[in-house]
Amino acid sequence: MAAITRRTLLALTGAAVAVDPASAGVRTSPKLQALIAAHESAYAAFHRVVHRAGSSRDDRERADKVEQEALLAVCSYPAISRDDRQTKTKYLLAVEARGELDLQEHMQAVLRSMMQG
Repeated sequence: MAAITRRTLLALTGAAVAVDPASAGVRTSPKLQALIAAHESAYAAFHRVVHRAGSSRDDRERADKVEQEALLAVCSYPAISRDDRQTKTKYLLAVEARGELDLQEHMQAVLRSMMQG
């Protein structure tokens, strides 16, 4: 029997939150917008794989790895401007609210990104 991870369970329950990185009056850098869009795309792909009939454990693990790498890229982004900090914070809070910002690597990446710049 294939093991069901917490992430797979969240995906099965549809626990997704969309965040608009281009909120009114906020000028988010193109780089951060691209990282957030890449993560949203990877997260959607992960959900598609989990919900696809006949998807294998390898398929799910591969999609999970791509999504985690995309999330780590957002966490690692050195948000220098106030608008980038606001957008990154709102996005990561939404990700955390659905239980996805739970790896030690996430916090390490966020903290390291704060030292850059």
